[in-house]
Amino acid sequence: MTATHLDSTADLMNRIGTRLVGQLGLVRPDGRRRPVPPALVVVAHGSRDPRALITVRALLDRVRALRPGLPVHLGHIELNAPLLPDTLAELDARATGAAVLVPLLLSRGHHVKRDIPEMAAEARLHTRVAAPLGPHPLLVDALHARLTEAGWPAHAPREGAVVLAAAGSRDPESRADTGRTAALLAGRLGVPVVPAYASAAGPTVPEAVRALTARGRSPVAVASCFTAPGRFATECAAAAPGTASAPLGTHPAMARLLLHRYDRALTAPAPPRTALAPA
Repeated sequence: MTATHLDSTADLMNRIGTRLVGQLGLVRPDGRRRPVPPALVVVAHGSRDPRALITVRALLDRVRALRPGLPVHLGHIELNAPLLPDTLAELDARATGAAVLVPLLLSRGHHVKRDIPEMAAEARLHTRVAAPLGPHPLLVDALHARLTEAGWPAHAPREGAVVLAAAGSRDPESRADTGRTAALLAGRLGVPVVPAYASAAGPTVPEAVRALTARGRSPVAVASCFTAPGRFATECAAAAPGTASAPLGTHPAMARLLLHRYDRALTAPAPPRTALAPA
């Protein structure tokens, strides 16, 4: 039996076990069935890189393990199945009462402000759209941990600096969110953190690295502010002169952050049918 087959079998058994735990969590001690909470639909962007879908599915398994009994589903904006409209249609066909859509995105932008609400508005299912994952201290927890795993010292030299590599957007609110995340990470690390982008905004990651180096900053690391592996994450990491962290992926703080956004959307004052919940 090949190692690949063993890995696939282990993954399948893990998924079966997670679902069984979830089903048991729906039963009260007296044997009566608990009310089913609104479904959590994690909305990923989608990627042509097969590693991205594998990573997102593994992250959802972490969420299920943290909250047994919570229905957790996946929908993509583009490029991968299931697409978000298909996921919502399936939930409606199952007579699911409601769903909270949590963007697996790290800042506000066109997808969060337009695409996801419009897809939700076209669905028959009652929905709420939660805020994106950033900025938030849990996101900074994951960024910090990934940098440490990549070799960033616990007590970095005061001359050091970090480039926070993000996808980029023309939306000024998206850039403001990334800047806030950079400021939170700088407070955690005690060194300057400069936001930079893979597309649609500046500076680029190579430009930010060169600017920091020209100012005498050393070492300069690149922190990957991406949810999963893909072209942007790979290109940004290649621009690092030294340490480059891995994408955030399945870090436990990411699973907790998804649940935090879900909970906040449920406890916020009742919005219009697809209004964005407050951060």
